[in-house]
Amino acid sequence: MAERKKITLPYLYDKYQRGEPITMLTCYDYPTAYLQEQAGVEMILVGDSLGMTVLGYESTLPVTMADMIRHAQAVRRGAPTAWVIGDMPYMTYQASVEEAIRNAGRFMAEAGCDAVKLEGGREMADRVAGIVAAGIPCMGHLGLTPQSASSLGGFRVQGRDAARAVRIVEDAAILEEAGAYAILLEMVPDRICQLITERAHIPIISLGSGPHANGQLLIFHDMFGLYPRFKPKMAKVYGNAGEVILNGLKQYVAEVQDRSFPQPEHWFTLKDDVYAEVLALLHDKEND
Repeated sequence: MAERKKITLPYLYDKYQRGEPITMLTCYDYPTAYLQEQAGVEMILVGDSLGMTVLGYESTLPVTMADMIRHAQAVRRGAPTAWVIGDMPYMTYQASVEEAIRNAGRFMAEAGCDAVKLEGGREMADRVAGIVAAGIPCMGHLGLTPQSASSLGGFRVQGRDAARAVRIVEDAAILEEAGAYAILLEMVPDRICQLITERAHIPIISLGSGPHANGQLLIFHDMFGLYPRFKPKMAKVYGNAGEVILNGLKQYVAEVQDRSFPQPEHWFTLKDDVYAEVLALLHDKEND
């Protein structure tokens, strides 16, 4: 990819105004961030989904700010021009507006993020407003909000009944009014996503919510078969890297065990005269 300029909020809004789709992926480490930068991904979410995909937890709830900051720092180093979003982990913003601002500020100051994201609708509008008033761009997140999965009945589509769908539509408007620069809709029916997109004046990003949004998000590990527990319906697999890696690991184990690895091209050696000198020095020391 040709060297690109830093992705900025005006760039994202200009693209939104032109009706051009915005690309967004999750990322949690330096080498993956480097590849996403080279591919031209515009928005990178350092998601608290790393709790499941990277740290092996059953949910996102155990993820801490320390976890998120460390991974966001790595992503920032790997993707210097992407718009990097720090995902606010569980209970780092729910308790108060002040705590939300303080933790959002850590993403900006310690990790060099461009924005933060938090989950929730009208009940989190004051947190969004406070973060934005502090000069930090904030993305909203509606539909399936994993931190609230227990109260939502698990990891399932949200907004299939009329009352819940209307609430999501209203919440989107409330978050926009609070100052959110964009909203992620996760596992919302496509027609509800379309309705929100048509009414909004900010970019709407779809994660499993259909083609009518202003941009699309996928979980990186789902795209490449790297998360072993399940494959979400919304994930398109662009390559089965997990299978490739597993086969390589099996081959490595077999080759070490049958002594076909390593071969001479895989190790370093000494010249004969240097080795002879080593032996002579050892002999002299041991016989002093």
